[in-house]
Amino acid sequence: MTLISVPSQSRLIRAGTASEPFFEVRKVTDNPSINHHPFFFVPAYDDAMRWLFFVSSLSGSPQIFVERQSDGAVFQLTNRDNLADWSIIPSSDGKWIYFVAGNEGWRVSPETGLEEQMMTFETSEMREKGMTGAAMGTTALSKSGRWWAIPAKFGQITRFVLIDTETRKSDVIVERDVIGHPQFCPDDDDLILYAGPLTDRVWITDRSGARNRRLYQREHDMQWITHESWWPGQKSVLMVDWPHGMKSVDVETGTVRNVTSVPAWHAAANSQGTQLVCDTNFPDIGMQLIALDGAGSAPGRLLYASKASSRGDHWAEPFPYKNGPIEVYAPQHTHPHPRFSPDGKRVIFTSDRSGNAQVYEILLRE
Repeated sequence: MTLISVPSQSRLIRAGTASEPFFEVRKVTDNPSINHHPFFFVPAYDDAMRWLFFVSSLSGSPQIFVERQSDGAVFQLTNRDNLADWSIIPSSDGKWIYFVAGNEGWRVSPETGLEEQMMTFETSEMREKGMTGAAMGTTALSKSGRWWAIPAKFGQITRFVLIDTETRKSDVIVERDVIGHPQFCPDDDDLILYAGPLTDRVWITDRSGARNRRLYQREHDMQWITHESWWPGQKSVLMVDWPHGMKSVDVETGTVRNVTSVPAWHAAANSQGTQLVCDTNFPDIGMQLIALDGAGSAPGRLLYASKASSRGDHWAEPFPYKNGPIEVYAPQHTHPHPRFSPDGKRVIFTSDRSGNAQVYEILLRE
C-alpha cells in the first residue's frame, strides 16, 4: 500500500519547569480507539530515532502507524483485518517493520509503505489461545536485521521458525510444547532467549537450534519467574521474580544474582545497560527507574504514575499456574509496558487513564 498521512494527535500534557527542565510528558495518540506501542522488550524507535512505531485501531482495526520524528508527521502503514498487533518489530536501521498477519509473515517500509511477504506458515493456529505469554504472538529480530524468529503453533507443538531476511529462506530450529516471547541477544545474533511453559520459562538457543537449553531452573514450584529480557552489554538475562524483585542469570556461567527488590512487573534495561525502567502492580506504585549497579539491592525512583488500569487480577495471587495454564482476563493494552528509547533519554508507555489506551512519551531529566 502507499503511505496514508494521518493528522497528528500529539500534545504536551506536562511541560518542563525550571526545576525539571528535562521532564516532559507527551501524549502521542489521542483518539477513541485502542492504541499501544510494541511490547516492553521490543523497540518503539529505530536506532537513529527517525521513527516512533505504534499500533492504533483508529481506522477500525489494529494497524501499524509511524510518527516521523523530524516533523511529527504521522502515517498509517498497513490496512489489514488480520494483523497480529503484538507481533510487530522494527529493524534497528528503521528500514522495515516486520509483522505477522494471519498465517503470513510480512514487512513494511516506513519510508514508502511498500509491503513485502516473507513467508506463509502452513497452519491456521499460529499462536496459543489467550491474552498473555505465547498467545500474544511476539516475534524477534536480530540486531543486524538479518534474522527474524517467529514461533508458530502447529497442533500440540510449536515450531520456532527462523527466516533469513536477505534470502527469505526459512528453517525450523526448535520444536517443543510452548515457545513465547522470543528475543535476540543485542550483543550476539546467534543467541535467542525465549519463554517455555509457565512452570519452566527461561530458555535460550542458538540459531541452529543445536544448543537449545534451559537457562534457569526455578528454586521451588511456587516461584513465579516471568517477563525475561536481555541485559545489554552483559550477555545476561534479566527476569522478574514476581513479586519479590528481579534476578539476572549469566548465559556463559549460569551465575544468578539479585538485581533489585523493587516489585518490578514489566522491566527492561536501556541500551547502555545502566538502568531499568519498569511498571508496577498490586500495588501500583508508579513506573520506576532502577540503577543497574550490581549491588543487588538497587532502590527504585518514581518516574511517573501511568494510572493505567493494568487488568489481570491473577497477578494479585500466588503463582496460579502450578497445575497448568488458566484462563485470565488481561488485555495487554491496559498495561504500561515502559521502554527506553535507544539513546536512553525517553521512555515510551501505554495507558488507558483517559478511558482508551493511548501512547505516551516521557522526556527524561538529564
